[in-house]
Amino acid sequence: MSPRAWALLTLAALAVALVVAVALLVPWGRPPAPRADQLAALRALPVDQVARGRAFHDALRPAGWSALALGLVVALLLGLTPLGGRLVELAGRPFGGHWIAQAVLGGLGVMFLADLLTLPFSAWRRTVLVRYGLSTQSWGGWVVDLLKSYAVSAVIGALVLLGFYAVVRLAPRWWWAFGAAGAAVLVVVLSFVLPVLVEPVFNRFTPMEPGPLRTELTTMAARDGVPVRDVLVADASRRTRAVNAYVSGLGPTRRVVVYDTLLREAEPAEVTSVVAHELGHAKDRDVWTGTLIGALGAALAVVALYLVGSWAPLLRLAGVDSIAQPRAFPLLIALVTVAGLVATPVQALVSRRVEARADAHALALTGDPATFEAMQRRLAGVNLADPDPPRWEYLWSASHPSTVERMAAARAYARESGR
Repeated sequence: MSPRAWALLTLAALAVALVVAVALLVPWGRPPAPRADQLAALRALPVDQVARGRAFHDALRPAGWSALALGLVVALLLGLTPLGGRLVELAGRPFGGHWIAQAVLGGLGVMFLADLLTLPFSAWRRTVLVRYGLSTQSWGGWVVDLLKSYAVSAVIGALVLLGFYAVVRLAPRWWWAFGAAGAAVLVVVLSFVLPVLVEPVFNRFTPMEPGPLRTELTTMAARDGVPVRDVLVADASRRTRAVNAYVSGLGPTRRVVVYDTLLREAEPAEVTSVVAHELGHAKDRDVWTGTLIGALGAALAVVALYLVGSWAPLLRLAGVDSIAQPRAFPLLIALVTVAGLVATPVQALVSRRVEARADAHALALTGDPATFEAMQRRLAGVNLADPDPPRWEYLWSASHPSTVERMAAARAYARESGR
């Protein structure tokens, strides 16, 4: 068979594997609480808290959607016209048009151009965070974090671009196969590496001081059968008032991370409830599930890009002869951007189902629905959440159940368990 025929067969196999993984590993059998229970939970929240949360999101929405629209327009403009290819050529010209210069410098230039153009919307978002008291970071600190983010993205991006186009040159007919395998491996590697190497770039982590809370958290983790390397406190307060906790890493790198803001704002029992939720992710191997689904999705995307990118009308629009040329990288970015927008609601749905299971795990592990509900109220108040967001926005991008859904789930657990 020809490489294209093999690519079609591989695409079908990866698509089936992805569908099977999502069907079997994502908890689809846990529907949200009845709407009547959600509305009852909403009425239990302070009116001024609900109004403030909704006003905050109303203020954020224009910047967020404007940045999304501009990013899409820039990606399509660069990818579906010869302009992007010319920018890649221009980046490589000081180096004699060498393919490495075009691939790395041109590729990074295209990637960062949209970020730079949407930077005013990011600054707009920060002003909203400051106005509502959620951000504690100065403009200088914000810029430093932004530069750190660009630096990390540049390092990872340069390595990926260099590796990808090196494979293209070494295997011009079969690069899609090696690229798909490489993309899957990269997702797995980053799942291990990011918590250890990248997270410390943005936050300082210190072991939680010995005391009743640390003992309770480590004891609970052991009781739950979830070994953790350490319980760390992140200095989140230097940039935000938001409260959070998470479990990151796989195997030997797994650790519980608690924001210092959570320790200041919440009662110890509420912190325990939040960590119990995060232990649920580890117990149900959600990081592994996300890594597997991400690896399959990345491999599928590479093969799909090879097939779609070889469509002659697209190549003519971009002014290139082959999708494998460095000059065609803007076309790749355009296709990935569109695919990402299409996939966003599906990813959000999967995430909400996984998060709902972790909520159920926390309720079962602690046996304390009252504290769980109190923590949801506190999270919504401190983080300025909209407890019952517009349905279209919820379906489009909500990665977690809404506050009223989580409160209603706690009440349902209390009724069923008699607590």
